[in-house]
Order: sequence, then structure tokens, then C-alpha cells
Amino acid sequence: MDLPKQDIYMHLKEERRPVIIYGMGNGADKIITRFELHGIPVSGIAASDDFVRGQSFRGFTVRKISDFEKQFGDFVIVIAFGTSMPDVMEHIYSLAQRHTVYAPDVPVYGDNYWSQDFFTENRSDIERAYSLLADERSRFVYESMVCFKLTGELKYLRRCETDKDEVFENIIPLSGNETYLDLGAYRGDTIDELLHYSGGRYSHITALEPDRKNFAKLKEHTKDMKNVRLFRMGIWSGDRDIPFDGSLGRGSSIQSSGNEMLAVTCIDTLYAVRNVSYIKMDVEGCERQALLGGIKTICRDRPKMNIAAYHRSEDLFSLILQLHDIEPSYRLYLRKHPYIPAWDINLYATVNFNKEEHT
Repeated sequence: MDLPKQDIYMHLKEERRPVIIYGMGNGADKIITRFELHGIPVSGIAASDDFVRGQSFRGFTVRKISDFEKQFGDFVIVIAFGTSMPDVMEHIYSLAQRHTVYAPDVPVYGDNYWSQDFFTENRSDIERAYSLLADERSRFVYESMVCFKLTGELKYLRRCETDKDEVFENIIPLSGNETYLDLGAYRGDTIDELLHYSGGRYSHITALEPDRKNFAKLKEHTKDMKNVRLFRMGIWSGDRDIPFDGSLGRGSSIQSSGNEMLAVTCIDTLYAVRNVSYIKMDVEGCERQALLGGIKTICRDRPKMNIAAYHRSEDLFSLILQLHDIEPSYRLYLRKHPYIPAWDINLYATVNFNKEEHT
């Protein structure tokens, strides 16, 4: 891999122009705290025009980008929120045409941050994961994501993005007879995805969603569907009750500081007496534990896998290594779908050959 020599913190520590944080909330908090550790001064907080109402954040009055353009002329913008909305992403890319724009890689969960030190500490695992990927596209995505996570430069995101049609056409095509396990089903959006790519047909669906409000909407969304079983549960390496924070909406997750106790189960329990052909896993940083709880089922059925690989900094390489160790016959693919920052990175696995590679 041809990697940059400096990470984002090295670049910004040498920066002499004002640094403006664009966004408020948890992401901005994490970035500012990280910048303070590295001695990187922040000159202001910006938000989109419609969100600027004279509010304060971290001691700064929140202002419009145009206000900073009048004050400073040239400055650096640091994106501190995530989006997959095309118009918002295009707005960010348009800002990058007239300003230097970074989008630091901030883990959704965990305390590890990508940096040159993090890369050096994990280099052998990073390189081994890269070597296990099944096609050139996956290796290009992987290298691009390592470069992005180190530098926060938007060019590495845009150059490797593909839509999901390519995945479901060439890597994990879905039949009309899938037995589908949806881990982190939210309100039914990924059940709709299954139906879209399987022609509206399936054999059986099992869906887990731990958040109370989302689960109610999931039930309503699927009320007219047959052969569907729903559980308001989390997924883990075994069956137990565990602390859960249900106050975060789509990001509600298992956390030691959770405000309620949640029943969790494991894949091997769910599929002790039935088979599964396709597993989608987007479980807010619990992907490692979910895989540990599914070893018997995965080795027995070798289902197609669709795993979120971006919640924790180490996910980019550790999940590849873990799944390979569980079932070495899997061909492993990495794809990045449109999102700022490096969210919606998915690991896909199948025991079948990729159609594009052999046509």
C-alpha cells in the first residue's frame, strides 16, 4: 500500500490558517478534544445556514461559513458530522473547491483513533487483512480507507465509492429463497433492501432490533409479511441480559453505561434448529461479539455475509481477520458506499466466486 507519511494531526499542527469546526454534537466534541490533545487550536464553530440561531458550542458562538469567509478569507474546514444525503455531500464537496476541507475519522465506539502510531502498532494485522481480500476493487477500497482514516482527505472517500447494485449483482446476488437474518433491523429498511434485490421473494426472515421505538415501527412495517419473526433483542456472543442505551435513536447500542437492561442472544441460539443463507450485521460496534456467537452456524451454513466494518477503528482489519479465521473458505470483499466520513464501509463474504472476476 502506498500510504501518506503524515496523519491529519501532524498536518493540522503545522497549519497556520484558522481551523473551523463545521458541525455540533458528539462528533464535534470528540474532534475538539482530540485536537486539544495534539495542541491544534480551533478558531470557531460553523453550522449550515438553517441551523445558525446564535447558539453556543464549546465556548464558541456558532456562525455561518459565509461569516468566517468575511472574517478570515482563507481557512481550514473540519467536518464534524456524518451524512449520506446527496445534497449535503455535494455541499461539502463544493466547499472543498474553495477551502481546504478535512473530515477526521472519529470512531463511533471505542477509544482508538487512526493515526501514524495506530497504524504502526497494528501494521501486521492491517497488511494481513489487505492480503485476504478477494479482488482488486476491495484492495483499492481498503487502501483508500486507510489513507482517508490517516489523513481525513475527502479525495480518498470519493474515489472508491460504489452503490449497492454492484454488490448484489456481482458479489452476493440474492435469490427468492433466502433465509435472512437481519441484525440491527432498525425500522425495516434493510428488509426492504432484501426484497428489492430478491425480487420481492424470500423463504424466511428473522430480524432483531433492540431500540423500543424502532422495534414498534419495524413491527408495523412488516405486519402484512409472512414467515417473519421479530425480536426486540440485541445480538451478542451468548444469551444474557446486558446494559443498553436506548436514548440514541438509530445509534442506540449496548454500552456499560446503558440506562436499561436488554436481553441479548446469539446467532447459534437463533439457528440451532434451522439454517440461514444470508446474514446482515449492523450492530453498533458489537460485530465482533456477534461473530463469536455465530461460529457454529457460520461454519455449518456458510451464509452470505454483509457486515458493517466502520463502527470501531479496528473494524477495518479485525473483522476481516476474524471472519477468515472462523471460515477460511469465504471470499472477502470490501466496499465503500456514499457517505461522509468513512461510514457505510461494508465487508461482504461468500463462498461463491465473484461473477466479475470470471467473465
